[in-house]
Amino acid sequence: MSDKKNKVIEIATMLFAKNGFENTSMANICLEANVSKGLVYHHFKSKESILVEIFTQVTNQMAEMGEKTTSSSKPEAQIQQLIEIIFSQLKKDKHLFQFNLNVMFQPTTRKILHEQIEQRANILFKSVKGIFDQISAERSNVLSYMFIAEIDGIALNYLSIFDDYPLEMVKEELLKKYRNLK
Repeated sequence: MSDKKNKVIEIATMLFAKNGFENTSMANICLEANVSKGLVYHHFKSKESILVEIFTQVTNQMAEMGEKTTSSSKPEAQIQQLIEIIFSQLKKDKHLFQFNLNVMFQPTTRKILHEQIEQRANILFKSVKGIFDQISAERSNVLSYMFIAEIDGIALNYLSIFDDYPLEMVKEELLKKYRNLK
């Protein structure tokens, strides 16, 4: 991917997270990225296609997080690794996760990204369920939904509700909780 295209994606992500999709114009993106509209339209058909590209990249990052768990280790260790990776990414890429949160709750962007949101949910669920299947095949569905809901709730609180959210303490408690699953 070209440096200019990456710059457009980076700036658009930041603007969508900060101002929302609907309140960010192509002109704003071009101005902030210091590129011409022609260059942006060379890489993207529309503002919506930029949104889809960003969401797809974030989805790929999330899928990679799940793949980083060592499948040869015990499922409890895989959950521990997954928690560590998720919390590390939350801190490292806070603006990217804020963008993600914003698009998930805006009706306009949910409509544009309906297929991608569904695809991401399936990828994440399948990844987590693969771990919980090893612990309890008959309870893996509900355990997976509960784990994902916990992570989503933590992310929501960290990204949008509390300014002084104790992310490290929450991570440590979650690690304790999932240390000895049966």
